[in-house]
Amino acid sequence: MELRIEGMTCGGCARSVTKAIQGVDPNAKVEPNPATRQVKVETTASQAQVQQALANAGYPATAS
Repeated sequence: MELRIEGMTCGGCARSVTKAIQGVDPNAKVEPNPATRQVKVETTASQAQVQQALANAGYPATAS
């Protein structure tokens, strides 16, 4: 899945986003790109679960 995260603007944000997603699925493959504010995720978790984890971490995401 690909998500847009407006609040992800730097490497620190990208690490926080990755940590939040891997909190739902420790084996998730996460490719954050702060420059485009996009993140690509390969996970067994549902999109709703990933978006909820990101929202809880302060990085609300929308489908892109």
